[in-house]
Amino acid sequence: MKDKCNILGVSFTVAGLKEAACYLTEHVKELGGRYICFSNVHTTVTAKEDEAYRAVLNGSVFTFADGKPIVTCLRKKGFPGAERVAGPDFMTEVFVRSEGTGISHFFYGSTEETLKQLSKVLSSRYPGLSVAGMISPPFRPLSDEEDAAMVERINASGADLVWVGLGAPKQEKWMQAHQDKISGVMLGVGAGFDFHAGTVRRAPLWMQKCGLEWFYRLLQDPGRLFKRYLVTNTKFLYYMMKKEK
Repeated sequence: MKDKCNILGVSFTVAGLKEAACYLTEHVKELGGRYICFSNVHTTVTAKEDEAYRAVLNGSVFTFADGKPIVTCLRKKGFPGAERVAGPDFMTEVFVRSEGTGISHFFYGSTEETLKQLSKVLSSRYPGLSVAGMISPPFRPLSDEEDAAMVERINASGADLVWVGLGAPKQEKWMQAHQDKISGVMLGVGAGFDFHAGTVRRAPLWMQKCGLEWFYRLLQDPGRLFKRYLVTNTKFLYYMMKKEK
């Protein structure tokens, strides 16, 4: 968990999925107040072009590689054991490891409908999981008073892990802004809430292993994701080839 590798200005922690989940559950108390990011091609390119957002990713206690292209770059740079650590997979691994341990979870983000479904799924699939609470915040900027109330509610729950599903780059900026205000460890997992709730289908495993999960998501929501993937995937290839010359 000490190995770091720079990809387009983003400092990635080189780790395996199980190794990372094990470290978190064993050091959850000492990591309290910090945040963890999962950066894919889109967010890595965004960070390269946006210094402020790059500082957000690099201000995390860990930023993991969420995407095969990132992992491929890590391996080429001398880390053959690098693995993809995707937010939804990390959630599963941590849920399993924390069942019956007293480690408690809070979920901040998504919609009320998704959170209700997520609560049902978690109680059925992980009966020993301690869920401290869930909040679906308004889809608008919060006032200082509203934000303070949210922080108080999360901290009052005693949650050790605060899963944040606001979408990138909003969730990463939110976590940085609340570093040391939130008592638990914050983890920005994007669509992880939807995947676990079953409100959005995740790509088949073979597509994930082939690095085609982005294409599956594109087919599900082409209107929103076409420009993102077309532009950022192309930029990523360009930046990496330019750097190698």
